Amino acid sequence: MPDVTRPGAVTLSLTLMNEDNAEQGVIRLLRAAAHTAGPGGRLPSVRTIMAELRVSPVTVQHAMRRLTAEGVIEVRASKGAYAATRQPAPEVPDLEWQSVALGAKPPGDESLPDLLAMPGPEMVPMSGGYLDPELQPVAALGAALGRASRRPEAWARGPVEGREELRAWFARQAGGAFRAGDMVVCPGGQAALSTAFRALTAPGDTLLVEAPTYLGAIATARSGGLRVVAVPADADGVRPDLLAAAFAHTGAKVFYCQPLYANPHGAVLSRERRLEVLAVLAEHGAFLIEDDFARDLVIDGAPPPPLAADDVHGHVIYLRSLTKTAAPGLRVAAIGARGAAGARLRTARVLDDFFVAGPLQLAALEFLSSPAWQRHLKSLRPALKARRDALLSALATELPQLRPVTIPTGGMQAWVRLPDGVDDLALTSAAAAHGVVVSPGRGWYAADPPAPHLRLTFAGAPPEVLIDGVRRLADAAAAVGIPAG
Repeated sequence: MPDVTRPGAVTLSLTLMNEDNAEQGVIRLLRAAAHTAGPGGRLPSVRTIMAELRVSPVTVQHAMRRLTAEGVIEVRASKGAYAATRQPAPEVPDLEWQSVALGAKPPGDESLPDLLAMPGPEMVPMSGGYLDPELQPVAALGAALGRASRRPEAWARGPVEGREELRAWFARQAGGAFRAGDMVVCPGGQAALSTAFRALTAPGDTLLVEAPTYLGAIATARSGGLRVVAVPADADGVRPDLLAAAFAHTGAKVFYCQPLYANPHGAVLSRERRLEVLAVLAEHGAFLIEDDFARDLVIDGAPPPPLAADDVHGHVIYLRSLTKTAAPGLRVAAIGARGAAGARLRTARVLDDFFVAGPLQLAALEFLSSPAWQRHLKSLRPALKARRDALLSALATELPQLRPVTIPTGGMQAWVRLPDGVDDLALTSAAAAHGVVVSPGRGWYAADPPAPHLRLTFAGAPPEVLIDGVRRLADAAAAVGIPAG
């Protein structure tokens, strides 16, 4: 549940949202009135608008100022508001020239924009990558941002690598492998990935990834001109024998990996394979980018320490983000490396945006050092468990022919195997037509998928909504010819 230590923060947020909605209502009324009255026509008075929409005079004045700036209305002293005598003529833009100027479309992946699209309120969200708003500590984050914004140093230029205390916190999360000076703060995990790929590779190089893996990593690598080669993974994580073969065959020097609750398939790299993977890295003089995005999203048991904690000689580059654990708007992450790799990462970050906004960094520190952080983590485990269990139970009842590859012990999603011959894109489209948004499996593979899958997010909606979503998915499955269980 959201933190309620500062109920006033929630009230203020709702008040501001209501005021903004009221102003939009006034703007719509005045636009319609100006269209009806014609150029120079008189518009309703402030008093009339207040009575009709039940808004304050300040709200009406704000709306009038905006429309005056746009040239839609004119306000005459002591006489009121009138439709502008010359309404701005809408110009139909001709943007076709841009296709010629830009040339061929750069490589990338169309699945990422689809994944980030905001589903309508009538849709059941089972494709996103963030916590249900009910699970986000919004009140505590608002209170932390309020405290941070009042500190003068929040608005001053800070170190390009990020605030020392924040870098120290991220360094501790890596299990003692790094110092604060090894870390650099980034505006979210996606930005950190982009920095790492650019700093450690050159266009035309090969990047090894798990199969399947986070489609945002695939898209970012391809947009940077990298050749992405997939290494198969199973329930125990990436296969070390195939990883060694991939390094030898391609000459790659970087491997992107999620050892804990991997997205999308949920695997945790086993203890035996951790040691084997590190040995492969040492043999080939290569780096592993450890994306530890889900460390706090534990459901069952205790997670193993980061892979970086077992790395002695600087092969592992560690990435940790707060976005998944807290809220999408907390765009704070860090990436760390030792030696020359660390220096390259820090240089690359400076070229991107100098530094992450000071108020956001200090708000993250305020939140992480407050009791609300630990309360939030404590509440997440049972909440995620309830949602996971609701999803799996509903699948077993409504769609037993869709089998989870593993029972996720953490993270946000279940990776579901579809029957042979089923088109995952067709099922995804049918699901949308039935009011549920799911993610087709093929976008999570850097090569041809070996079988059809769906990724079903359970962290983005309450249990009862997930159950309804599975029922809708069952109707969609029937529509594309998947027989009932």
